[in-house]
Amino acid sequence: MVKPTKEKVEVGQEFTVEIGAMVHGGHALAYPKGNTAFVRHAIPGESARIRITEVRSKFIRADAIEILNASEHRVQAPCVWAHPGGCGGCDFQHVELSEQRRIKGAIARESLMRHAGVDPGEAEAIPLRDDHGLHWRSRMRWSVDQGGNAGLLAVRTHGVLPIDECILATRAIAAAKVTERQWPGVESVHTVQGSNQAVSIWADRELIDGGRKVTQHVHDREWEIGASDFWQVHPDAAPAIVDFVIAAAAPQSGERWLDLYAGAGLISAFLGEAVGAEGRVHAVESYRSALRDGRRALADLTQVEFIEADVSTWNLPSQVDGIVLDPPRRGAGVEVMAAIAAAQPRAVVYVACDPVAFARDASFLMGAGYALAEFSVLDAFPMTHHMECIAKFVPGAQSDLGPVQAIKVNRIR
Repeated sequence: MVKPTKEKVEVGQEFTVEIGAMVHGGHALAYPKGNTAFVRHAIPGESARIRITEVRSKFIRADAIEILNASEHRVQAPCVWAHPGGCGGCDFQHVELSEQRRIKGAIARESLMRHAGVDPGEAEAIPLRDDHGLHWRSRMRWSVDQGGNAGLLAVRTHGVLPIDECILATRAIAAAKVTERQWPGVESVHTVQGSNQAVSIWADRELIDGGRKVTQHVHDREWEIGASDFWQVHPDAAPAIVDFVIAAAAPQSGERWLDLYAGAGLISAFLGEAVGAEGRVHAVESYRSALRDGRRALADLTQVEFIEADVSTWNLPSQVDGIVLDPPRRGAGVEVMAAIAAAQPRAVVYVACDPVAFARDASFLMGAGYALAEFSVLDAFPMTHHMECIAKFVPGAQSDLGPVQAIKVNRIR
């Protein structure tokens, strides 16, 4: 696509454009009057009439308000609120589910090529068990308007839409009927479902229904997690991530591993089982509530040591066999990646929820002598642009793998 000379545009103007590639964030590219536009509700290859919704110095935002030449992958959005000016929670309801997963794989691949200079080959996000991409959100935050009505936010605003039901929410959360109740004086309502289908409901910081902790089962282990603490949103994401990480890491009996940004020890538990009583796992986490939950859940694994520390300032040991890290969305950063390389592990397994931040961290690690050996993408957030990436890095001298391999698991249990 040839980009024409840039001309001034204004919010509200409409243009007919050809839709280009999909990029991270749930947008497709277009170039009205030479401006780089991030367009929602479009699919690559379509012709569309778009309306400008925001103008910045380097780019503009727009909505596709009429599709003139539809993609073969376009479908009717299952939610009536998934439209221009509607709910901001979903990006891809208008896209066939299999194409959503192809797009996510392509975005993850492009991110690595652009920011890390490595091509992992074609990737497609691997589906988890769900109901046609719906009914998987086990954690929901409902905003409340001044009239005490709970709903969800309109895209890129603080305006509360009177959404009666979110079809991404689990059926147990839907059955709580949050939107049918009044919430006077409340800013937000949080609903959290555990593995046993029990739902806790919080109005701001006050517990309204359910328990203060929710039970989470992963394979043969159980956690009691604070309802406001981090846990994977998709009910099948935690076990899938464990399976992929352990398959990539291949921890051996007696080895020493680090689990950075460990949370409540989801991955530490299964690393600990693999290295056995003669091995050691250091689980590094800064949130005390997560540490308490993790120590309680992993009390039987004396080889797992929880360390209360900020990963960015913690002194990593000089010699370890392997490192797993699952940093926040912004990534780990160059200092942490440099420290990881200095520890000289035989393997680094990185779990990422943002492909661009991951790719930047990957470039730092590869600059320190490591090579990308395995790479997979999980579709842990259907209908949205979000994904989970799992990658394995090994010292460059040990990497003679040719094309990057997909991480193999026997099954997602």
